[in-house]
Amino acid sequence: MTTDETRMKLWSIGGGKGGVGKSLITLGLGVALSRLGKRVILIDGDLGGANLHTLVGVRYPHITLEHFLTNKVSRLEDTIIETPLEGIGLICGADDLLGVANPSYTQKIKLLDQLEQLPAQYVLMDLGAGTSFNTLDFFNYCSGKIALFTSQATSLQNAYGFIKSALYRKVSREFAGDDEFFHLLYGEGEARGGKSIPLIKDILNYFEDTNPEKWVLLTRLLRNFHLFLVLNMVQSKGDLKNADIIVSLCQNYLIIQPEIMGYVPFDAGVEPAMDQTIPFFLYQRKSKAMAVLDQIALRLVEETKIL
Repeated sequence: MTTDETRMKLWSIGGGKGGVGKSLITLGLGVALSRLGKRVILIDGDLGGANLHTLVGVRYPHITLEHFLTNKVSRLEDTIIETPLEGIGLICGADDLLGVANPSYTQKIKLLDQLEQLPAQYVLMDLGAGTSFNTLDFFNYCSGKIALFTSQATSLQNAYGFIKSALYRKVSREFAGDDEFFHLLYGEGEARGGKSIPLIKDILNYFEDTNPEKWVLLTRLLRNFHLFLVLNMVQSKGDLKNADIIVSLCQNYLIIQPEIMGYVPFDAGVEPAMDQTIPFFLYQRKSKAMAVLDQIALRLVEETKIL
Protein backbone atom coordinates (compact mmCIF):
# COMPACT_ATOMS: atom_id res chain seq x y z
CA MET A 1 0.00 0.00 0.00
CA THR A 2 1.46 3.36 -1.03
CA THR A 3 1.51 6.61 0.89
CA ASP A 4 -0.23 8.49 -1.94
CA GLU A 5 -3.04 10.36 -0.13
CA THR A 6 -5.26 10.25 -3.19
CA ARG A 7 -5.27 6.47 -3.18
CA MET A 8 -8.03 4.56 -1.45
CA LYS A 9 -7.13 3.37 2.04
CA LEU A 10 -8.51 0.40 3.93
CA TRP A 11 -9.68 0.77 7.53
CA SER A 12 -11.36 -1.88 9.65
CA ILE A 13 -13.49 -1.27 12.74
CA GLY A 14 -13.64 -4.22 15.14
CA GLY A 15 -13.72 -4.92 18.83
CA GLY A 16 -14.99 -8.37 19.58
CA LYS A 17 -18.12 -7.47 21.54
CA GLY A 18 -21.49 -6.75 19.98
CA GLY A 19 -23.43 -3.63 20.91
CA VAL A 20 -20.49 -1.25 21.29
CA GLY A 21 -21.48 0.83 18.27
CA LYS A 22 -19.20 -0.44 15.49
CA SER A 23 -21.78 0.15 12.76
CA LEU A 24 -22.64 3.65 13.99
CA ILE A 25 -19.02 4.67 14.31
CA THR A 26 -18.25 3.28 10.85
CA LEU A 27 -21.13 5.28 9.41
CA GLY A 28 -20.20 8.42 11.34
CA LEU A 29 -16.58 8.25 10.19
CA GLY A 30 -17.78 7.78 6.63
CA VAL A 31 -19.90 10.91 6.87
CA ALA A 32 -17.06 12.87 8.47
CA LEU A 33 -14.67 11.83 5.69
CA SER A 34 -17.22 12.75 3.02
CA ARG A 35 -17.47 16.20 4.59
CA LEU A 36 -13.74 16.50 3.96
CA GLY A 37 -14.37 15.86 0.29
CA LYS A 38 -13.35 12.19 0.34
CA ARG A 39 -15.10 9.47 -1.63
CA VAL A 40 -15.98 6.72 0.84
CA ILE A 41 -17.26 3.17 0.57
CA LEU A 42 -18.64 1.41 3.62
CA ILE A 43 -18.57 -2.37 3.77
CA ASP A 44 -20.75 -4.35 6.12
CA GLY A 45 -18.35 -7.10 7.11
CA ASP A 46 -20.81 -8.66 9.54
CA LEU A 47 -21.73 -11.43 7.14
CA GLY A 48 -23.96 -13.20 9.61
CA GLY A 49 -25.96 -10.21 10.87
CA ALA A 50 -25.72 -7.33 8.43
CA ASN A 51 -27.52 -4.13 9.46
CA LEU A 52 -25.38 -1.23 8.26
CA HIS A 53 -27.71 -0.67 5.29
CA THR A 54 -30.58 0.00 7.72
CA LEU A 55 -28.62 2.70 9.51
CA VAL A 56 -27.73 4.34 6.21
CA GLY A 57 -31.38 4.41 5.19
CA VAL A 58 -31.33 1.64 2.58
CA ARG A 59 -34.19 -0.63 3.63
CA TYR A 60 -34.11 -3.27 0.92
CA PRO A 61 -30.72 -3.59 -0.81
CA HIS A 62 -31.06 -5.07 -4.27
CA ILE A 63 -27.53 -6.45 -4.24
CA THR A 64 -25.22 -7.64 -1.45
CA LEU A 65 -21.92 -9.42 -0.89
CA GLU A 66 -23.79 -12.67 -1.42
CA HIS A 67 -24.02 -11.90 -5.15
CA PHE A 68 -20.25 -11.48 -5.34
CA LEU A 69 -19.27 -14.41 -3.15
CA THR A 70 -21.56 -16.78 -5.06
CA ASN A 71 -20.34 -15.49 -8.46
CA LYS A 72 -23.60 -13.83 -9.47
CA VAL A 73 -21.49 -10.76 -10.22
CA SER A 74 -17.82 -10.90 -11.08
CA ARG A 75 -16.56 -7.69 -9.52
CA LEU A 76 -16.87 -6.47 -5.96
CA GLU A 77 -17.32 -3.00 -7.41
CA ASP A 78 -20.60 -4.15 -8.97
CA THR A 79 -22.14 -4.59 -5.50
CA ILE A 80 -21.77 -0.93 -4.50
CA ILE A 81 -25.06 0.78 -3.68
CA GLU A 82 -25.26 4.55 -3.81
CA THR A 83 -26.69 5.83 -0.54
CA PRO A 84 -28.76 8.93 0.25
CA LEU A 85 -25.56 10.37 1.71
CA GLU A 86 -23.43 12.34 -0.71
CA GLY A 87 -20.04 10.80 -1.42
CA ILE A 88 -20.78 7.52 0.35
CA GLY A 89 -21.29 4.16 -1.31
CA LEU A 90 -22.27 0.98 0.50
CA ILE A 91 -21.55 -2.71 0.08
CA CYS A 92 -24.15 -4.60 2.08
CA GLY A 93 -23.39 -7.70 4.07
CA ALA A 94 -25.22 -10.93 3.37
CA ASP A 95 -27.17 -12.49 6.20
CA ASP A 96 -29.57 -14.58 4.19
CA LEU A 97 -27.26 -17.51 3.47
CA LEU A 98 -25.49 -19.55 6.15
CA GLY A 99 -22.64 -20.36 3.79
CA VAL A 100 -21.96 -16.71 3.09
CA ALA A 101 -21.81 -15.99 6.82
CA ASN A 102 -18.88 -18.40 6.89
CA PRO A 103 -17.11 -17.88 3.56
CA SER A 104 -14.61 -20.41 2.34
CA TYR A 105 -10.91 -19.62 2.05
CA THR A 106 -11.34 -19.13 -1.70
CA GLN A 107 -14.25 -16.75 -1.23
CA LYS A 108 -12.35 -14.77 1.40
CA ILE A 109 -9.28 -14.39 -0.79
CA LYS A 110 -11.48 -13.34 -3.69
CA LEU A 111 -12.99 -10.60 -1.54
CA LEU A 112 -9.67 -9.38 -0.14
CA ASP A 113 -8.08 -9.31 -3.58
CA GLN A 114 -10.63 -6.82 -4.87
CA LEU A 115 -10.86 -4.48 -1.89
CA GLU A 116 -8.09 -2.18 -3.09
CA GLN A 117 -9.68 -1.95 -6.53
CA LEU A 118 -12.78 -0.23 -5.22
CA PRO A 119 -13.27 3.31 -6.58
CA ALA A 120 -12.87 5.29 -3.37
CA GLN A 121 -10.24 7.08 -1.35
CA TYR A 122 -11.36 5.34 1.84
CA VAL A 123 -12.99 1.99 2.45
CA LEU A 124 -14.30 1.43 5.97
CA MET A 125 -15.11 -2.15 6.95
CA ASP A 126 -17.58 -2.67 9.77
CA LEU A 127 -16.81 -6.05 11.33
CA GLY A 128 -19.12 -8.33 13.26
CA ALA A 129 -18.71 -9.48 16.83
CA GLY A 130 -16.47 -12.35 17.85
CA THR A 131 -13.01 -13.57 16.92
CA SER A 132 -13.59 -15.97 14.06
CA PHE A 133 -10.65 -16.41 11.69
CA ASN A 134 -12.56 -14.61 8.95
CA THR A 135 -13.24 -11.59 11.16
CA LEU A 136 -9.61 -11.46 12.29
CA ASP A 137 -8.32 -11.80 8.73
CA PHE A 138 -10.51 -8.93 7.51
CA PHE A 139 -9.30 -6.82 10.44
CA ASN A 140 -5.65 -7.63 9.84
CA TYR A 141 -5.80 -7.12 6.08
CA CYS A 142 -6.53 -3.41 6.47
CA SER A 143 -3.57 -1.12 7.02
CA GLY A 144 -5.64 0.97 9.44
CA LYS A 145 -7.14 -0.96 12.35
CA ILE A 146 -9.55 0.56 14.86
CA ALA A 147 -10.52 -1.36 17.99
CA LEU A 148 -13.75 0.08 19.37
CA PHE A 149 -14.97 -0.48 22.92
CA THR A 150 -16.95 1.08 25.76
CA SER A 151 -16.23 1.44 29.46
CA GLN A 152 -18.23 -1.66 30.34
CA ALA A 153 -16.04 -4.30 31.95
CA THR A 154 -17.19 -6.92 29.45
CA SER A 155 -16.36 -4.61 26.55
CA LEU A 156 -12.87 -3.94 27.89
CA GLN A 157 -12.27 -7.68 28.31
CA ASN A 158 -13.55 -8.41 24.83
CA ALA A 159 -11.55 -5.58 23.28
CA TYR A 160 -8.27 -6.81 24.71
CA GLY A 161 -9.15 -10.39 23.79
CA PHE A 162 -9.97 -9.29 20.25
CA ILE A 163 -6.70 -7.37 19.89
CA LYS A 164 -4.70 -10.29 21.25
CA SER A 165 -6.47 -12.75 18.94
CA ALA A 166 -5.88 -10.52 15.92
CA LEU A 167 -2.20 -10.14 16.75
CA TYR A 168 -1.72 -13.86 17.37
CA ARG A 169 -3.51 -14.61 14.10
CA LYS A 170 -1.21 -12.19 12.29
CA VAL A 171 2.05 -13.56 13.64
CA SER A 172 0.87 -17.18 13.33
CA ARG A 173 0.27 -16.70 9.62
CA GLU A 174 3.69 -15.10 9.19
CA PHE A 175 5.35 -18.00 11.03
CA ALA A 176 3.33 -20.64 9.19
CA GLY A 177 5.28 -23.89 9.00
CA ASP A 178 7.63 -22.93 11.83
CA ASP A 179 7.23 -25.83 14.28
CA GLU A 180 9.37 -24.16 16.93
CA PHE A 181 7.20 -21.04 16.99
CA PHE A 182 3.94 -22.98 17.23
CA HIS A 183 5.39 -25.20 19.94
CA LEU A 184 6.23 -22.09 21.93
CA LEU A 185 2.86 -20.52 21.29
CA TYR A 186 0.66 -23.56 21.89
CA GLY A 187 2.58 -26.72 22.71
CA GLU A 188 4.16 -25.56 25.95
CA GLY A 189 0.84 -24.83 27.60
CA GLU A 190 -0.60 -28.20 26.66
CA ALA A 191 2.49 -30.05 27.83
CA ARG A 192 2.27 -28.42 31.26
CA GLY A 193 -1.28 -29.33 32.05
CA GLY A 194 -3.14 -26.77 29.98
CA LYS A 195 -1.59 -23.55 31.27
CA SER A 196 -2.28 -20.34 29.44
CA ILE A 197 -0.62 -19.64 26.14
CA PRO A 198 2.77 -17.89 26.62
CA LEU A 199 2.82 -14.16 26.08
CA ILE A 200 4.26 -12.71 22.91
CA LYS A 201 6.87 -10.93 25.01
CA ASP A 202 8.06 -14.30 26.36
CA ILE A 203 8.51 -15.66 22.85
CA LEU A 204 10.24 -12.47 21.78
CA ASN A 205 12.70 -12.74 24.68
CA TYR A 206 13.32 -16.40 23.86
CA PHE A 207 14.15 -15.64 20.23
CA GLU A 208 16.41 -12.76 21.27
CA ASP A 209 18.56 -15.30 23.11
CA THR A 210 18.31 -18.22 20.70
CA ASN A 211 17.46 -17.08 17.17
CA PRO A 212 18.23 -13.48 16.13
CA GLU A 213 16.60 -13.90 12.70
CA LYS A 214 13.27 -14.90 14.20
CA TRP A 215 13.63 -12.15 16.77
CA VAL A 216 14.01 -9.61 13.96
CA LEU A 217 10.98 -10.99 12.11
CA LEU A 218 8.76 -10.99 15.18
CA THR A 219 9.94 -7.53 16.22
CA ARG A 220 9.11 -6.17 12.77
CA LEU A 221 5.64 -7.75 12.83
CA LEU A 222 4.88 -6.20 16.20
CA ARG A 223 6.19 -2.80 15.15
CA ASN A 224 4.09 -2.84 11.97
CA PHE A 225 0.87 -3.81 13.74
CA HIS A 226 -0.72 -0.37 13.49
CA LEU A 227 -3.62 -0.24 15.93
CA PHE A 228 -5.83 2.67 16.93
CA LEU A 229 -8.29 2.78 19.82
CA VAL A 230 -11.63 4.55 20.02
CA LEU A 231 -13.59 4.64 23.28
CA ASN A 232 -17.31 4.98 22.60
CA MET A 233 -20.28 6.13 24.73
CA VAL A 234 -18.14 8.14 27.16
CA GLN A 235 -20.25 9.59 29.97
CA SER A 236 -17.69 10.86 32.47
CA LYS A 237 -14.05 11.84 32.80
CA GLY A 238 -13.52 8.65 34.74
CA ASP A 239 -14.37 6.65 31.63
CA LEU A 240 -11.33 8.03 29.84
CA LYS A 241 -8.92 5.98 31.93
CA ASN A 242 -10.28 2.79 30.37
CA ALA A 243 -8.57 3.58 27.08
CA ASP A 244 -5.31 3.93 28.99
CA ILE A 245 -5.90 0.49 30.51
CA ILE A 246 -6.07 -1.09 27.05
CA VAL A 247 -2.96 0.78 25.96
CA SER A 248 -1.06 -0.43 29.02
CA LEU A 249 -2.13 -4.06 28.54
CA CYS A 250 -1.07 -3.99 24.89
CA GLN A 251 2.29 -2.42 25.68
CA ASN A 252 3.13 -4.69 28.60
CA TYR A 253 1.87 -8.04 27.35
CA LEU A 254 1.62 -7.83 23.55
CA ILE A 255 4.57 -5.48 22.92
CA ILE A 256 2.55 -3.29 20.56
CA GLN A 257 1.98 0.45 20.77
CA PRO A 258 -1.68 1.30 20.10
CA GLU A 259 -2.66 4.95 19.80
CA ILE A 260 -5.83 6.47 21.18
CA MET A 261 -7.64 8.04 18.25
CA GLY A 262 -10.52 9.56 20.15
CA TYR A 263 -13.25 9.46 22.77
CA VAL A 264 -16.81 9.53 21.47
CA PRO A 265 -19.31 10.87 24.02
CA PHE A 266 -22.62 9.23 24.76
CA ASP A 267 -25.23 10.83 22.51
CA ALA A 268 -28.91 10.64 23.45
CA GLY A 269 -29.89 11.31 19.85
CA VAL A 270 -28.48 8.03 18.59
CA GLU A 271 -31.16 5.62 19.79
CA PRO A 272 -34.16 7.61 18.45
CA ALA A 273 -32.40 7.86 15.10
CA MET A 274 -31.83 4.11 15.02
CA ASP A 275 -35.51 3.53 15.81
CA GLN A 276 -36.43 5.73 12.85
CA THR A 277 -33.76 4.07 10.66
CA ILE A 278 -32.18 7.39 9.73
CA PRO A 279 -28.54 8.38 10.22
CA PHE A 280 -28.16 9.78 13.73
CA PHE A 281 -26.09 12.75 12.58
CA LEU A 282 -29.00 13.93 10.41
CA TYR A 283 -31.52 13.40 13.18
CA GLN A 284 -29.60 15.52 15.70
CA ARG A 285 -27.94 18.48 14.02
CA LYS A 286 -25.87 19.39 17.08
CA SER A 287 -24.62 15.88 17.72
CA LYS A 288 -21.75 15.76 20.21
CA ALA A 289 -20.77 12.38 18.83
CA MET A 290 -20.46 13.69 15.27
CA ALA A 291 -18.33 16.63 16.42
CA VAL A 292 -15.81 14.16 17.83
CA LEU A 293 -16.03 11.90 14.79
CA ASP A 294 -15.18 14.89 12.60
CA GLN A 295 -11.97 15.25 14.61
CA ILE A 296 -11.23 11.53 14.42
CA ALA A 297 -11.68 11.67 10.64
CA LEU A 298 -9.06 14.40 10.43
CA ARG A 299 -6.71 12.20 12.46
CA LEU A 300 -7.49 9.24 10.21
CA VAL A 301 -6.57 11.24 7.11
CA GLU A 302 -3.28 12.27 8.70
CA GLU A 303 -2.46 8.69 9.70
CA THR A 304 -2.99 7.38 6.18
CA LYS A 305 -0.07 9.53 5.07
CA ILE A 306 2.11 7.37 7.32
CA LEU A 307 0.64 3.89 6.90
